[in-house]
Amino acid sequence: MQDVSGALQCYTRAIQINPAFADAHSNLASIHKDSGNIPEAIQSYRTALKLKPDFPDAYCNLAHCLQIVCDWTDYEPRMKKLVNIVADQLEKNRLPSVHPHHSMLYPLSHEFRKAIAARHANLCLEKINVLHQFPYKFSAELRGRLRIGYVSSDFGNHPTSHLMQSVPGLHDRTKVEVFCYALSQDDGTTFRSKISREAEHFIDLSSVSCNGKAADRIYSDNIHILVNMNGYTKGARNEIFALRPAPVQVMWLGYPGTSGASFMDYLITDAVTSPIEVASQYSEKLAYMPYTYFVGDHKQMFPHLKERLIVSDKNGQNLADNVAIINATDLSPLVENTDVKEIKEIVKAAKPVEISLKVAELPTTTPIENMIASGQVQTSLNGVLVQNGLATTQTNNKAATGEEVPQNIVITTRQQYGLPDDAVVYCNFNQLYKIDPMTLHMWVNILKAVPNAVLWLLRFPAVGEPNLMNTAQQLGLPTNKIIFSNVAAKEEHVRRGQLADVCLDTPLCNGHTTSMDVLWTGTPVVTLPGETLASRVAASQLNTLGCPELIARSRQEYQDIAIKLGTDKE
Repeated sequence: MQDVSGALQCYTRAIQINPAFADAHSNLASIHKDSGNIPEAIQSYRTALKLKPDFPDAYCNLAHCLQIVCDWTDYEPRMKKLVNIVADQLEKNRLPSVHPHHSMLYPLSHEFRKAIAARHANLCLEKINVLHQFPYKFSAELRGRLRIGYVSSDFGNHPTSHLMQSVPGLHDRTKVEVFCYALSQDDGTTFRSKISREAEHFIDLSSVSCNGKAADRIYSDNIHILVNMNGYTKGARNEIFALRPAPVQVMWLGYPGTSGASFMDYLITDAVTSPIEVASQYSEKLAYMPYTYFVGDHKQMFPHLKERLIVSDKNGQNLADNVAIINATDLSPLVENTDVKEIKEIVKAAKPVEISLKVAELPTTTPIENMIASGQVQTSLNGVLVQNGLATTQTNNKAATGEEVPQNIVITTRQQYGLPDDAVVYCNFNQLYKIDPMTLHMWVNILKAVPNAVLWLLRFPAVGEPNLMNTAQQLGLPTNKIIFSNVAAKEEHVRRGQLADVCLDTPLCNGHTTSMDVLWTGTPVVTLPGETLASRVAASQLNTLGCPELIARSRQEYQDIAIKLGTDKE
């Protein structure tokens, strides 16, 4: 099981024996794809399709690989063929070649997406039928506290835990008894230990490979509500839920779509993310949270980002609040040794809000610039040590991963990422697969309309950068208008969001954790919700924050909002 190197050797050997064995090429491609070797996967899928043109699995997997790297050559015909493949497979009652988690990326109907999920759910039911287990029986009477069980393979260093690690400890213990069932081994992180410590009961099911025995264990705990936090993401064991070890089973947080499963009763969501008008796209009943279903633990993980000093030299003419920023849980050592002035501004909103900016006026910013240029870990400002924001992994790895709050005073600047000090910086820190041609076209229009604007993206993955740059050039955008940075550890990933002026969300599939990361730094997000759950999460977050003016209703309005934010200095 999970012997990747062994599988690679087997398929490579099979191809050596029979170079025309299309299935071996496709299986080899899937190993490369799952290992993150996308160029190799693309090559092997294409070889498989040359040998066997009518090969739906290879075609749909190739389409997903091309989406990952923003290769939009023949995009429209590709999408049309993919939809036709799914339609044919559903009509013939076959398992679709498009995975449920990928279905949100393609122009499929709600019925098709739900049907794809349903086929995978039925596959789980077929797998458990061989166990010949009798259905579990439940009492209709609630005795004692409500017992809630959270099931996830992501209790560790994973975005899901970054978001919900405090949830088990926040339940009212007089009314609720909390169980957490881990489907993955302990990764040794504080995310895992915090959840384990704050849940009343933490059970590691990773060594219980039999789904029947895992379900028996959950049933023996008399769980009333069992929460599926994986859906169809990596590490999921939906067969456990198919056995129905709890009377009420719900989907929450980890998977942005319907399960399509008869054994999942509710989806915990909200009225913005899942409007009642599109309830038919879900197999579950909708259980609405009063504001947003999406939670975050940023207050506990990144309290140092609430405290900031804007850096300026005494000769600075135009002060910008996002060119050089100092953060710390305790800024007093620097404040006590530096000239700090406070600037108050009234921000226009539905209700005008007064904000206060603290500006550290330094005799010169040369020590900071030299530190960054030379790659030094820290420098001294007025006798106080300040850490280079790029060096967190060198000074404290647990602070870098977000497991601990940084105790150092940290400086973050545009210079560190090659961003012009005087530019309007639009950003998007999502994985590149969430971008489609329509989105890039809107972004190019925005950059053309806003003088001195740049777009800041991540090499997520790096092989997508040249494809995206080439397409932008074809749309008439100069190459210096898009700036790429490497993927960073969690704390830096969140902290550097302070340097941007506006985050441009991806309408196809929103930034979920990523949007919350950016919003925590005070950077506004512009979003264009569609009809899928995955395309409406950012709108839910913005609506909860009282920022409906950042939610567009059309492609043109999305561009208009972004352009106004980039040009209106008031």
